[in-house]
This record gives sequence, C-alpha cells and structure tokens, in this order.
Amino acid sequence: MAFRLTKKQIVKEILKCGKDAPYFINNYCRISHPMKGLIQFKTYPYQDDLLNDYNDFRFNVILKARQLGISTITAAYCVWFMLFHKEKNIVVLATKFSTASNLVKKVKSMMKNLPDWMKIATIDVDNRTSFELSNGSIIKAVPTSEDAGRSEALSLLVVDEAAHIEKMSDIWTAVYSTLATGGRCIALSTPKGTGNWFHKTYVGAVDGENEFNPIELMWDVHPERDQEWFQKETKNMSKRQIAQELLCNFNTSGDTVIHPDDLTWVHGNVKDPIYRTGYDRNFWIWDKFDSNNQYLLTADVARGDGADNSVFHILKLNTMEVVAEYQGKPTLDMYSKILFDAGMEYGACLMVVENNGIGISILEKLVDLGYPNLYYSMKATHEYVEAHQGETMDRAIPGFTTSTKTRPLVVAKLEEFIRNKMLTTYSSRLYHEFKTFIWNNGKPQAMRSYNDDLIMAIAIGCWVKDTALQVNKREVEYKKAMISSMYKSDSIMNTTIKGMQGYSEKVQEKQQEFKEQLVQYSWIYKG
Repeated sequence: MAFRLTKKQIVKEILKCGKDAPYFINNYCRISHPMKGLIQFKTYPYQDDLLNDYNDFRFNVILKARQLGISTITAAYCVWFMLFHKEKNIVVLATKFSTASNLVKKVKSMMKNLPDWMKIATIDVDNRTSFELSNGSIIKAVPTSEDAGRSEALSLLVVDEAAHIEKMSDIWTAVYSTLATGGRCIALSTPKGTGNWFHKTYVGAVDGENEFNPIELMWDVHPERDQEWFQKETKNMSKRQIAQELLCNFNTSGDTVIHPDDLTWVHGNVKDPIYRTGYDRNFWIWDKFDSNNQYLLTADVARGDGADNSVFHILKLNTMEVVAEYQGKPTLDMYSKILFDAGMEYGACLMVVENNGIGISILEKLVDLGYPNLYYSMKATHEYVEAHQGETMDRAIPGFTTSTKTRPLVVAKLEEFIRNKMLTTYSSRLYHEFKTFIWNNGKPQAMRSYNDDLIMAIAIGCWVKDTALQVNKREVEYKKAMISSMYKSDSIMNTTIKGMQGYSEKVQEKQQEFKEQLVQYSWIYKG
C-alpha cells in the first residue's frame, strides 16, 4: 500500500488511525488463523463496541462467553494504545503466567506485521514475556501475586480470566494505587461462581457501586452463531460447563456444595422476617413460639478474632423450618444471655452449641445460668445423651464437637436435606453463604474472605435431627414397649412397636391397665 500513497497521504492515514482504533485494527492489524495462516483482522460489531468502551471508560469489566475473540481484540487495542501513545506502561495478568505471556505474544505479532510505513514506533527491547517500543511504551506479562505491578505507575492493566485468579482481591488492592494517575483497567472473564473478586466487581458495576463499566457478551452476540450451533456445541457439556462457558451465569457456574438448582429453590423461599429484634436487631424471627410444636436451637460461636460471627438457628422439629435466626458479634456474656433467652422463649428447647474453641466458655456460662436442656454427647462417639445423664457421666461433654471427622458428615446431611426439600429456610444471610460455600480440593468450605458460620450451625441441626434425635426416639419407643410387656399373657411377651413386623393395634385390657399403673413411674421413660 505504501507505494501507492504519497507522504501527505501516509501522514493523513496515520492520523486517522490514531484517532480511530476500530479503523486501524480492521485495516492494518493481521492475526494468525489456525487454518488460513496470517489474515487481516476483521472485527464484528460487538468487538467495535468493545473498542469504543475501552476508549470511553477508564475501567471496564467484561462478563463473556468463550471463543468470542475478546482476548484477541484486547491485544489489538494494546497495539493501538502503545503505537499511538508515548511512554505507556501495560501490565497483563492472567490465571497462568503462560496465558498472560500468550496475550503479549499476540500484541508483538500484530506489531511486527504492520506495514513498514505504519511502524511509527519500532520494537527496541524484545524479550520472551515483554517488549518495549522506541516511543517508550512497554508491555509485559507478570505473575499473579500481591506484588503484581505494585512498584510502577500503570497506564493499562489487562486482567484475563479474572474470575479464575486466586487472591485477585488482594492483587487489586495492591495495584489500584498504581492506576491513580489516570491508568485504565480491562478485566475480562467467563464466570466462576459467586463471591470472587470478578463477580463482586461485575455485580457492583451493574448496580453502579464502583467505577467499572459492565459489559456482558453472551454466546449469541457472535453473528455466525445460532441455536443449531449452540445445540451442537453443548451436546457433550454439563449444565455447569454450559453456564460457565456460554451463558455467563454466575450462580450455576461455580463449584458450590449445594447444587445450583437447589440454590434456586432456596432463593425462592427467601423472605423478610416479621420481626428484627435484639440489641443489634440481628435476631430475625419468622414464626413465634407455638406450644404445640417442639424446637431445636443450634449455635456456632465466633472464634474471637472478629473475622466471623456468633450465630444460631431455631428450627421447628416436625417440619424442619427455620423460624428464627441470629447473626452478630456480641461479647461472650451477651451471647450467652441471648442464647439463654432465645432457648427459653421457644419452650426451653434442646440447645446444641458447637464446643470448639471458646464455645466451651459459652456452654459453661449457660450451665451457670441454669439452662435446662443442653445437648450432651459422648467423647469419641458423638452419641447423644440427655442433660440429666450427661451431667453425671465422665465421658459426656456438653455441646457438639466439629472435627475433620464430623464436619463432612454434617455438611453431607445438610446437602441431603436441601436436595430432598426437607429443610425450609427464609434467610437471605444464609442464602448468600450458600452461594460462596464451595468444594476446595475436595473439602467443603467458604471462599476466601467469606464465612460459613450460618451454614455449619444449620448443618449440625440437620445432623442432630436425623441421627441423634431419631436414634433417641427409637430407643424411647422400644423401652415403652418393653415396660408395657413386663407381664405374661398366654406366655407371650409383646415388645413390638409401630413400624415393626408383628405389630398389632389391638391392646388387651390387662395391658391397658398395666400402662395406667405405670403413669406414676413415667420418669423411667427416656426422653
């Protein structure tokens, strides 16, 4: 093209390219095609819109589907930004250092394949993961660490696959100050669940709570894709993969312990409490005490470092409906009194307190206050025993012990209850914890910087309901049957209980009389 242009025309063309990034890229940038080799970059309308957003907004956060060429168009923008602006400092971050390096290589390849007359700045320093132009502009890939870009003023920060970068919140905190002098940021990614830096940044941008401009690019923005393409592409993909790779869905893309479909069901039950009470108004009540029902209170105690909360749930046992919930940061004395009052308000219900760490201090205070119905368990076995027994048994300890052995058991029980729609919760606070409760190397735990206090408290409640209390109930029924059969009738002792083979509804007169005589000895019955 150069031989057909006069010097005046070349200057005019360069000036036009410097003002219009889409024009420059569509006319002079060439990219490597896997089948066709080096070809002219021809952008799609959504890519042109993206380039305009890069110019119009300092901070852009892009929620995207895969294979839309967003990394490539971003690399082309970097070419334009470096070539037509002096002394620009660009840093590229990605999930892997190799991924960041590949984006830098794309920039270098486009730069080298420009027409000679368009190379108004040439590559002076050329390294494997960075290069510098003669106009002082530089681009480099850096490892993802809290020190990324900390010591230098940045003109542009590109974060590729931002949702997948660990400790991105810490990195952003460190690097934000380096953008203070007018620096720009482009953060792009497919979703990876909720609660991470990318999710919070994108949602915050949509709600107008931060400086970022939110951009969503679904699979169908590509003009060459239709439903037939989508069906073919997703044929062998899981629901979670489809959500992550193509649908830009945060809620169903993450590796949450509770299945995304079940999370949707949980969210459908969320509603405001009828009362917000307590000194901090953090005691939420959805249903008041009913003497016709039995209740269970399960509590988790904060570690004391200020990072987590002391929490408890009150469940209606027959329906496993959460009727009340507390989450706050009271002192130990205050929390003990809150627990005592809440338990007594709901009929002196069975109270299960996690006894790890300072939880034992709470239990000691509850004993001093005279709470009548504390949960006790046997050391090592976690077998439930009643308070009047536990107080006199050497191997019995108050509360529930969460350990590496019991934690996966109670979490599995919680998942089972939710999956089978056996637990009803109304709390928005609990729902938000569910969204950030994930599998991390095979272990169920909260995402970094998030808590799972409400989750563990409710999980213990499900476990106690379905194991300890059920076993206790069966023991009670069996002992009742034994007492009722402590006489001989036709040389037959009947110890069957409802549900057992051989059970009969027919009760003879002598049996009934004997039961009536035993009423005065009801204290013998366990439970």
